[in-house]
Amino acid sequence: MGRYMSEIEDMFERQLIEHGVGEWRPWEREFKFHQTRKWRSDFAWKEDMLLVEIEGGIYAGGRHTRGKGFENDCEKYNVATLMGYSLLRFSGGMVESGMAAKMVGMFLAGRGLRDDD
Repeated sequence: MGRYMSEIEDMFERQLIEHGVGEWRPWEREFKFHQTRKWRSDFAWKEDMLLVEIEGGIYAGGRHTRGKGFENDCEKYNVATLMGYSLLRFSGGMVESGMAAKMVGMFLAGRGLRDDD
C-alpha cells in the first residue's frame, strides 16, 4: 500500500471519528471477510455487513484500474455481495471532500440519499 493510500485511509478514519461514527458503530480496518481467500476490505462494520473500499491509483493507472487487478477486484466485490455484504467504494477525492464518511454515516443510520443530499 502506497503512502497516499495510508494517508487517505487515515483521513477517512479521522473523519469517521469526527462524525462520531465510532461511538455508535465500531469498525475494523483490513477486515478479512472470506474464510479461504486472502481478501480484505479496507474498513468493515461486521454487525452491519458493510465493507468499504478506498480505491487508489484510479488516475495514475494503478493496480485497481489495470486489466488483471480490475478483474480480481470484480471477483472480490461480487463474492462479498453474494456473501450478504453491502459494499461502498470511494475514490481518494470522495474521501478528501468528506463525501465518503457522510455516505457511510447515512448507510449506518439507515437512511438513503435524499434529493437535497
